[in-house]
Amino acid sequence: MSVVTEVSQDGQKLTISIKGRFDFAKHQEFRESYEGLSRKPESIEVNLKDATYLDSSALGMLLLLRDHAGGDNSDIRVVNSSSDVRKILAISNFDKLFDIS
Repeated sequence: MSVVTEVSQDGQKLTISIKGRFDFAKHQEFRESYEGLSRKPESIEVNLKDATYLDSSALGMLLLLRDHAGGDNSDIRVVNSSSDVRKILAISNFDKLFDIS
C-alpha cells in the first residue's frame, strides 16, 4: 500500500503516511484513510518521509482533509517532508494552513 493509516490506541491521533508519488493516483486511497474512521481524531499527522513527489492534486487532497477535519479548527501536521516539498508547500502558502516540519 502506498497510503498507510495508523490510529493511536486512544483514537485521538491519526497518522497518514504517503509512500512514493503523492498525486491524483492516490486520491481515493488518501480519502479512504480518514473518511472511513468510526471516530474523528483530535489530531492528524501526514507523514511525507517516503513521498518522492507532490503535485497540485496532492495540495487539493490536503485541503479536503483540512475541511473534513474542521477547517480552521483542525490540528493537522505535515511532517518529514523534503526541502523541495517544503518549498512547494511554502510557495502555495500551505504553511499558513498547516503545521509543517
